[in-house]
Amino acid sequence: MRFWRRDWHGFKMQIPFDNTYAKLPPQMFTAQLPTPVKAPQMIATNAALAALLGIDPAVLSAPNAAQVFAGNHIPDGASPLAQVYAGHQFGNWNPQLGDGRAVLLGEVVGTDGIRRDIQLKGSGPTPYSRRGDGRAWLGPVMREYLVSEAMHALGVPTTRALAAVTTGERVYREQILPGAVITRVAQSHIRVGTFQYFASRGDLAALQALTDHVIARHYPTAKGPADLLDQVIARYAALIANWMGLGFIHGVMNTDNVSIAGETIDYGPCAFMDDFHPDSVFSAIDQYGRYAYANQPGIGAWNMAQFATALIPLMPDRDAAITDFTAAVHRMPAIYEAAWLKVFGAKLGIADPIAEDRALITELLDLMAKDGADFTNTFANLASPQARDQFINRDAFDAWAVRWQQRRSEDAAQIMALANPQIIPRNHLIEAVITAGLDGNDAPFHALLAAVTAPYAPLSEATAPYARAPSKSEQVTQTFCGT
Repeated sequence: MRFWRRDWHGFKMQIPFDNTYAKLPPQMFTAQLPTPVKAPQMIATNAALAALLGIDPAVLSAPNAAQVFAGNHIPDGASPLAQVYAGHQFGNWNPQLGDGRAVLLGEVVGTDGIRRDIQLKGSGPTPYSRRGDGRAWLGPVMREYLVSEAMHALGVPTTRALAAVTTGERVYREQILPGAVITRVAQSHIRVGTFQYFASRGDLAALQALTDHVIARHYPTAKGPADLLDQVIARYAALIANWMGLGFIHGVMNTDNVSIAGETIDYGPCAFMDDFHPDSVFSAIDQYGRYAYANQPGIGAWNMAQFATALIPLMPDRDAAITDFTAAVHRMPAIYEAAWLKVFGAKLGIADPIAEDRALITELLDLMAKDGADFTNTFANLASPQARDQFINRDAFDAWAVRWQQRRSEDAAQIMALANPQIIPRNHLIEAVITAGLDGNDAPFHALLAAVTAPYAPLSEATAPYARAPSKSEQVTQTFCGT
């Protein structure tokens, strides 16, 4: 153990760990150290997030800080472990999954009073790797860093990126690629699949301990499994509504990728749409469009049904619980609809949207889909003459705009400025950053990161290129998981 705790030439990173998951029943995880790497080098660090976590931002630039974020050096107080869970993957049940390439270092209570996990992703094999190498290559690490920090700036609940490093080693996918590790921060890494794992095994003691932990950690007002289900449904419905309002497609809404905390997690083959098409699918592994943009609300309800099923064994009257929990899941579409209406109402500058506004919103979306209008730029420029340029049938848009003007609030401009980003992490921009990174040039990564983390700022000469929609030759039509 000396190797893991040794002082790197006097360098020590103080992280105020306060670990609780490591104290849960041992069948919930495997104590697991990261696998050392050859020559870690820093790509990026997040000083503001470090300060929020109670970590001195100055240590992020220390010469040996990369040793911590690569897993070569474990800070005092950490309790490294790999979590076990199960899940439905594209609707198919897998009874055991788990952290196959990630190690949870521990938890901290931030300066805002919120408890968060600090996890190394790409840190080597674990007992749950299923013959994988446990490593990540540079592309997915850059993608997750950019997209998760963009989502945070966009106001969407999400995991975040504290640091990213290259490893000085190669990983083998379809080709030989440079390895990397991302340090991911989340309110927790507990998933619907974590509950499914213990429910499917009939381990009621562990299932109860997990439920108690989640209620205490995330939903302190919940009085038991039924309240927990209701509150998770509400958060998840609001999260998906936020995705829809940004043209975001998660790409792999398996139950093992559904955070109980209501955060966006696992940025694998995700994408933001350019041209608006409701049936858009980018993920190369989603061959039948299960997780297409328009399917996300329905899949969300399906995932909550699996969560409800996992909680039923805890209930004293299971028949009554099935009835009650089924009703709870059936309420989700109405909860989602209210959240969706609020999100898209704001995008149109309507402060207090009513049910009748749905027709106005969907009419615009139908026009956008018919003419292939750019999702982000249409809404960003909706109040300007440029909006017409997104449409082929401009007469139809003009007729819609007359009705829209009648519903706009007095402070519509302010509402819309806060609801419609100018910049998103577009697929072609991310791919260009990754290509440059493979050539050893991370300057485009940092430039794009600066742009996507100020998404609502007025465009300048420097940032305007990041708002431009891709040409046909630049469009990226497929995204990949990275494993």
